[in-house]
Amino acid sequence: MRLRSELGRIDDQLRDLLSAMDRLQGLLDAVVAISREVELPAVLHRIVTTAMDLVGARYGALGVLSESGERLTQFISAGLSEQERNDLANVGLPRGRGVLGHLIRHPEPLRVDDIPAHPSSTGFPPGHPCMQTLLGVAITVRGEIYGDLYLSERRDGHPFDVHDENVVLALASAAGIAIENVRLFERVRAGGEQFQRLLLPTLPDLRPFTAAAIYRPAAEPSQLGGDWYDAILLPDDVVAVVIGDVVGHDLHAAAAMASTRNMLRALLFDQKNPPGAVLAQLDRILQAITDNPVTTTALARIEPDGPGWQLRWSTAGHVPPLLITRERGAEFLLAEPGLPLGVDTEQARPDHSRFLPPSATVVFFTDGLIEHPDHPIDESLAELARLAAAHASLPLPKFVQALADHHPSDGHDDMAILALRAPHG
Repeated sequence: MRLRSELGRIDDQLRDLLSAMDRLQGLLDAVVAISREVELPAVLHRIVTTAMDLVGARYGALGVLSESGERLTQFISAGLSEQERNDLANVGLPRGRGVLGHLIRHPEPLRVDDIPAHPSSTGFPPGHPCMQTLLGVAITVRGEIYGDLYLSERRDGHPFDVHDENVVLALASAAGIAIENVRLFERVRAGGEQFQRLLLPTLPDLRPFTAAAIYRPAAEPSQLGGDWYDAILLPDDVVAVVIGDVVGHDLHAAAAMASTRNMLRALLFDQKNPPGAVLAQLDRILQAITDNPVTTTALARIEPDGPGWQLRWSTAGHVPPLLITRERGAEFLLAEPGLPLGVDTEQARPDHSRFLPPSATVVFFTDGLIEHPDHPIDESLAELARLAAAHASLPLPKFVQALADHHPSDGHDDMAILALRAPHG
């Protein structure tokens, strides 16, 4: 009998040990999952759902406190059914009263086996699911209370125990670090995007033409990009337009973009060479005095020509411009693209030309507008042409906005668009 009792005790200890190992592994997996998120809303939601998984809770929420720490400014919840969410749609944020308010005022871990019987309980709003048990812990960031994590109703029907409390406390510690990291990342990214936009010019008055440009960073968080555009009014009523993309997404790419753009501006002001010759000279200069990455670009000169204008352009491995006219609709100016800058300075750079009738619109863009890993490039170009034709009657700022909003790419890369529209004639 004593042997059986001892074996039973050992068996229970092994089960407890295995359970503890499972909880530890689950906690480690949760911490890794949270740390992978780089957007604050995703981090907060992941904290809630991973906490629910760790303790087997049916419901979970995270209340983010205001700077004063007296009220909630966000309430991220999980576990509610669609019907329950609809029933609570008009209730608004919890006001930090009742048991939730108790945790705000007293940020020690809180376990409640009977919510309605708790001294601080004030009941639930209409449509709120019935909840009996609660586990709440505070989340701190840099020593300040950031918010409170709430869990309710274990799926096995048991109240939360001390093991649940300990594992959620450990998760809350990791959550505080993840929140601080992502907030730092967002500040760095916002500063990087601001720096990127400061490098891009404000388009000058190009009358009689109208012009509009837009830059969009990649949808996925990234560092600085190398997309840029420029437009310059030259003597003799000539307009020069350029768009380009430096390979890379870092400070080096942004710096290379700035140096390339400034050198190109100087070359355009200094001489009246055709675009191909200007790009060839730019390539030689860059190779001689910089270590800039490979760069694609398209350079165009628009010159008066009788009742309209002559578009002369050359590209260095860049996507072709898009021309929109009343007579022919939207068409890409397909021609010999040339090599990107930084590949081979000895290769000739061909020039191309096309007459622009009154009211014609020329669209220059970077490949971030059309690249999609699941779609062939020809399919994306055709979709962009349809999109441009459908919005061609819009004022130019709204036109480029429409292209940026409804682009056929997957948004993984930066994009820049510059459109120039000839007057009516």
